[in-house]
Amino acid sequence: MAANKSYTIVEYFGGDDGYRCGYCKNEKGNFSHGMWSHTMTVQDYQDLIDRGWRRSGKYVYKPIMNKTCCPQYTIRCHALKFQPSKSHKKILKKMSKFISNGELPTGQDDAEPMDSVCEEARPQEPSTVCHAEVKCAAITDIQKEVAECPTGTEVQKEAVDAAPTGPETTRKDLMSVLDERTAATAPKAGMGADPSRPLCRKAKDLRKERRLQKEQMRKNADVSSIVSSTPPTPTHASQPKTLEDFINESLPDKSSHCLEVRLVPVNFEDPQFTASYEQSMALYARYQMAIHGDDPSECSESQFRRFLCDSPLEAEYSPDGPEVGYGSFHQQYWLDGRIVAVGVIDILPTCVSSVYLYYHPDSASLSLGSYSALREIAFTRQLQKQSPKLSFYYLGFYIHSCPKMRYKGQYRPSDLLCPETFAWVPIERCILQLENSRYARFNQDSDAGDARVLKDVGRAMVLYRRTVMPYAAYSRKRKGSSDETEVQQYAGLVGQDCAERILLYRA
Repeated sequence: MAANKSYTIVEYFGGDDGYRCGYCKNEKGNFSHGMWSHTMTVQDYQDLIDRGWRRSGKYVYKPIMNKTCCPQYTIRCHALKFQPSKSHKKILKKMSKFISNGELPTGQDDAEPMDSVCEEARPQEPSTVCHAEVKCAAITDIQKEVAECPTGTEVQKEAVDAAPTGPETTRKDLMSVLDERTAATAPKAGMGADPSRPLCRKAKDLRKERRLQKEQMRKNADVSSIVSSTPPTPTHASQPKTLEDFINESLPDKSSHCLEVRLVPVNFEDPQFTASYEQSMALYARYQMAIHGDDPSECSESQFRRFLCDSPLEAEYSPDGPEVGYGSFHQQYWLDGRIVAVGVIDILPTCVSSVYLYYHPDSASLSLGSYSALREIAFTRQLQKQSPKLSFYYLGFYIHSCPKMRYKGQYRPSDLLCPETFAWVPIERCILQLENSRYARFNQDSDAGDARVLKDVGRAMVLYRRTVMPYAAYSRKRKGSSDETEVQQYAGLVGQDCAERILLYRA
């Protein structure tokens, strides 16, 4: 095998057991297939999420849609066509008021943050694999075995612990400015009508005047159309504002506060990541305890690291890719020198995939869940200028049966993934079906099926004793092997492209 060859190496766990659902709280109603990924290329993960998979740390899982209590449909937004809705504009203006004059709104966040995948999936640590073995550079291809095999093909949340140490335990609440509210000036009483303003007029007279003005304008327009047949060109002011226009408006140069967004690769060798690690971890623990009600033992450093820092994705760079490269990143929101929110994202060949968001509880009224999603859509559009095919923003799963999770459908235009044919269908069509049934096949073509299903399990690639081979060759070596049904199920779930490329570990 070439020294620079990158492989994805996984262990498949199946999906027979039910476990607690983080949405409807059914103790045994959540079902999903799962596999542990020791290492994964960004293209393989792109192909997997386009078949309904999603990662939680290094654990990759796929809900069993027709069996699980709360079906979870992969959702993507067309970032280039996105236009902020009225509620999105309201959120951006709210942020602008806070940054410019310190005006903090009262009340709670009016939208959920990106959902916590650790509640839906139950990550499992592999118990049978030697980590050194699956990452060893001595993995070899067995070209002869492939050639001899008639069905073979060319190988192609411990705590911020009970008594934690470090500066995070003594950090003050979010800056005191978050508690300073700008008081509105009340009007002075007893002054009467403003003598500088014109006298009040009857509404009937005003309506009549406006009607006469419209008639006069229409006559003028008719005259000008006779004089010149050239249609008037729209003015720049008539063009709708873009998402970027609203974001830039929310970040005035001279203001009470300074908001900075930093993109940091998830890499313990990166100085920017390590320098902010403790502060970021403390923020995560505080968020989980205040917002999700977690016990301190459920948001320890090891949980934080496993859930939001450990990633199977290998950083990659491509001449036609974005300058920052592909892989896993933390998008940090710094307010006046402190981290107030962190969006965990994956940058993949055709999309930016949102993994999670956590923020300071004291800033919940700023709707940081929605604000960060809008910033991530804008970031996707920025990356698309460098890499034309990177044009989608994935929001994780859309769960129509859970009303609190329907907010993701507000980022339009967007599509849901058909759970049977893996075709993308506009969400407007899907919602009509989901109103009648929790589980739905969105593709209306009854003859359509899974176009990328692997029909010959012998072509699925496996890793056996540090050697890469098709399953047909492996089964010959292991006469009497009884795992064909499991491999067949795995191959059907990941699809032909991934099955012929990803290495399934065999002990």
